[in-house]
Amino acid sequence: MSAINSTQSKQKPTIVRWMIFLLMLLLGAINYIDRTSLGIAMPFIQEEFGIEDASTVGMLHSAFFWSYALMQIPSGMLADRFKTRTIITCATVVWGGFQAIGAACHTVTLLALTRIGLGVSEAPIMPAGAKLMGTWLTPTERGRGSMLLDGGAPLGTALGAILLTWLIGHFGSWRIAFVIAGVGTIVVGLIAWFYIRNTPKEHSGVNEAELELIETGIQQAGGTITKKNRMRDIIPYLSQVNVLALIGGWCCYSTVFYGLMVWVPAYLQQAHNFNVKEMGGAMFVMFMLCFIGQQIGGVIADKWRSSGAPSNKVFHTLLAISAIVAGVGIFLCANSSSPTMAVVLLTIALFPLRWASVYWSIPGLLGAQHMAGTITGTMNFASNMTAAIVPIIVGFMIQWTGSYYAAMMFFATAAIGYLICSMLINFNRPMALKED
Repeated sequence: MSAINSTQSKQKPTIVRWMIFLLMLLLGAINYIDRTSLGIAMPFIQEEFGIEDASTVGMLHSAFFWSYALMQIPSGMLADRFKTRTIITCATVVWGGFQAIGAACHTVTLLALTRIGLGVSEAPIMPAGAKLMGTWLTPTERGRGSMLLDGGAPLGTALGAILLTWLIGHFGSWRIAFVIAGVGTIVVGLIAWFYIRNTPKEHSGVNEAELELIETGIQQAGGTITKKNRMRDIIPYLSQVNVLALIGGWCCYSTVFYGLMVWVPAYLQQAHNFNVKEMGGAMFVMFMLCFIGQQIGGVIADKWRSSGAPSNKVFHTLLAISAIVAGVGIFLCANSSSPTMAVVLLTIALFPLRWASVYWSIPGLLGAQHMAGTITGTMNFASNMTAAIVPIIVGFMIQWTGSYYAAMMFFATAAIGYLICSMLINFNRPMALKED
């Protein structure tokens, strides 16, 4: 028996947990390729459908966010109650179907309905991913885990800009591009079913060393709780400054990121006279570097915390840099007339912006892992309600002023809100309630 234990102690842990989160990164990237497909294809859709005003464009963009937002709390509860593997697979296959069906639409109303379906079916992915993080990663790995889980946003936006502009150019049809994107999504959803498991113990690829590493890390942080949650269970948490700051910060951050994601293609084309290929190339550069910056932030957070640095110091520093650089970059971009400088400044603004992804790990880090799905679902519900309203507001701003200046100032102001809320989060104050 001692020989066996000695062998196991020398065994190198497998990396199944990181393979799962790389797969979640891929799912997240496809998620955002499908989301951004409308923005990339919008000039062609506007021409084909006869859409002339920016307010209608804003309404189309907001259709996704309304449905996505309204499903966040129910999706968080699903993640807390049911098996994450099943939720992730079903959601991915269904949203791929809605993406492909969008290619058959010939009216604004029908296209908006497919975007609503896309929002409903994509909603469970992030709350389910937050639950996976709590069962698969140790606390000192969750900074990197958060960045991988949420890294699909900039990566998918970058790849989508190149992939969708190429498909549209190659086939001469935004409809074919939508079908290819939808079918690809369904295929990856099936791959997720075959590889992801709900817990490390269920995965045949996890060896004893990796299982011990995960279980020991989680137990030292307080273990896992399997309590079933109801919707009203979130109410006591809403009196906490930490939870309210988490929700407010994520709303402000989302205003910045989704505002840029949705409107930058049109901004570059209309304010700086980029053609489709130039716009796609600029979007790729900006959001790919945003993705790289996000992963660097995750590594810094985990290594800094592993060295024994206080959580408040680590996260407050990173989040402050994220918010300040984003706000200043957007402000300077709005006051620049150079197309090249606009791309450079937006790239600088986006590089650390996604460090906000650590928000997904905060409930688990602060002792509320059993409520992580519901808390992050509530957080994402509020932010996506904001994201649903923002395209409409920005559309009317552009329509009334005839420029993008006011919209860019709006995004810069939201970065200030993101900074203030992030500084209000106290990482030394547990989220868990006494009765927990």
